[in-house]
Amino acid sequence: MEPIIIVLIILVVLVFIALIKTIQVIPQASAAIVERFGRYTRTLNAGLNIVVPFIDSIRNRIDLREQVVPFPPQPVITQDNLVVNIDTVIYYQVTDARAATYEVASYIQAIEQLTVTTLRNIIGGMDLERTLTSREEINAALRGVLDEATGKWGIRVNRVELKAIEPPTSIQDSMEKQMRADRDKRAAILTAEGIRQSQILTAEGEKQSAILRAEGEARAAALRAEGEAQAIRTVFESIHAGDADQKLLAYQYLQMLPKIAEGDANKLWIVPSEIGDALKGLSGAMGNFGPMGGNQGGAATERREKPSVD
Repeated sequence: MEPIIIVLIILVVLVFIALIKTIQVIPQASAAIVERFGRYTRTLNAGLNIVVPFIDSIRNRIDLREQVVPFPPQPVITQDNLVVNIDTVIYYQVTDARAATYEVASYIQAIEQLTVTTLRNIIGGMDLERTLTSREEINAALRGVLDEATGKWGIRVNRVELKAIEPPTSIQDSMEKQMRADRDKRAAILTAEGIRQSQILTAEGEKQSAILRAEGEARAAALRAEGEAQAIRTVFESIHAGDADQKLLAYQYLQMLPKIAEGDANKLWIVPSEIGDALKGLSGAMGNFGPMGGNQGGAATERREKPSVD
């Protein structure tokens, strides 16, 4: 009985191992390469798969998700003979598990070497300044070359990014000094522009203030002159309305003349047409005070007439 039990146990173990090898569960976004006696048979997709035990074998399991691979800094010589270190990152995805297994021994290493050689060719045609400012151009050119070369390997390069471009230390020091000088220059220009704008605004303010002050003074002078003129007109109207005689009119005219001349704004005197008659009346009134006054008046008249005779 014991040999039979041993045989049964061996059979159960063999059946269990056969079941394990027959049923293959492939995770999502993965694929497996099946070989039969060392030859490619098929590719297992995600899910439950049945294979022939002890005949079919799983050669390779491949992740079909997008992968990110950073490469170490690579020294690259620019067109102006400067050595820069460039870090790159590759985003790729396996699209054909069979080609990725049989067309290339190690697609990661192949992509790295292809990236280095392509990067050196691209950077070799650019100077340092263009290299530092043309990352998008370099990424696009690098991605185009890699995508075309890795297509037969069953690899699709989705993106290529330059992590860092490190020029030599001496060049970095020179660039920092240049950037510092540019910043100082821009700061000086902005300061001068601010001072200039401030002076312009101050001058504009002073100009507006002077204009407003002059307009105020002119209006005040006009109002004062208008008030004085109105007062004079009121006096004249009152005098004429009272039907004053010639003596009173002459006296009032002589009193108003100094008031007309008052004030700095009075540049023009307005002399009424009646002033001549008033002066004649006043002269006649003064002549009535005595015979000497009449003689003086006559003498004055004679003196006024002499220049006209000559």
